[in-house]
Amino acid sequence: MARPYPREFRDDVVRVARNREDGVTIEQIAADFGVHPMTLRKWIRQADIDDGAIPGKTTNEPAELRELRRRNRLLEQENEVLRRAAAYACRPVAARARLRRARPSRGWARQLRRSRPA
Repeated sequence: MARPYPREFRDDVVRVARNREDGVTIEQIAADFGVHPMTLRKWIRQADIDDGAIPGKTTNEPAELRELRRRNRLLEQENEVLRRAAAYACRPVAARARLRRARPSRGWARQLRRSRPA
């Protein structure tokens, strides 16, 4: 598994690679910092994308996309709850009355209290 490098370290290595003198290769800079040359090339490419020099997904986009998807799921759940509540509220009165009659009511408890001797 790849070793995670701190953000500051990556930024420093990319800055050194961008400001290198003539004749100094990416491979030499990568060896000096102890990273693989392809890793350094990827960091430089990602830094160019983040700076807007080349098109592509910025570093923050995947996290932002995850957050937006999570928010979308939450809103869809809230919408479903409201849709069900609206469907219940829009039923005809007779249908709601049937549901009330199907459940034991307080009238049942009152009848028990009345039947008990005081």
